[in-house]
Amino acid sequence: MLNIDFSQPILAIDCGTSVMSLALKVNGQVFEINQDIGVKQSEHLLPALRDLYLHAGVDTPDLAAIVVNQGPGAFTGLRVGGSVAQGLAAAFAIPLIGVPSLDALAYSAPPCPCVLAAMDARMGEVFYAFFDTERKQRLSNYCVGRAVDIRLPENLSQCVVVGNIHLSGSLKIVDYIEKMPTACDFLNIALSGRYAVMTAENMSLLYVRDKIALTAVEQAQRKKEMTQ
Repeated sequence: MLNIDFSQPILAIDCGTSVMSLALKVNGQVFEINQDIGVKQSEHLLPALRDLYLHAGVDTPDLAAIVVNQGPGAFTGLRVGGSVAQGLAAAFAIPLIGVPSLDALAYSAPPCPCVLAAMDARMGEVFYAFFDTERKQRLSNYCVGRAVDIRLPENLSQCVVVGNIHLSGSLKIVDYIEKMPTACDFLNIALSGRYAVMTAENMSLLYVRDKIALTAVEQAQRKKEMTQ
């Protein structure tokens, strides 16, 4: 069992979207970098990390843990963030905490008995999961599918939606919070101590969907389905 002293410096890395996001907690203060750089995380992540260390007055060996976006999210970005986190963790024997992106998204909103965390998965689909953020429980599997096919968990009649997807159809939505998580959200949820601590070699990413692109025929069929 790996134990973490959360009073020591903790780094969080999120490259699951077009925004490269870093958060570093040092002596109770959080330093952040959030840059929308598209698919160029691999070029900018390490230089940004050096700038963050310089600003906060620490370096990698000072870290008590590294928090990383475990997915789902952008395939390439997740691999960039995960690889850097694993590389640093392996080189300096630093524990890792993997936090699913939908958890970070759900818990960034005010506590609610039914929260639908939903984010654009491209190809006409949505990554989503339901949570009871008052009782700290996930109510469904991590899913990917069409927005119109999303259904509430059994025995629930309404939900709050948080994410970057506007949903319609049979869901009764009482509030919609348009946002996406940042590294600071991943950091905050990791500090709760509810997520597993692991070594670099044991960390894996949560893709949910193995297929990352559609053929031309599949794209045409998907567009036809979306207009029906």
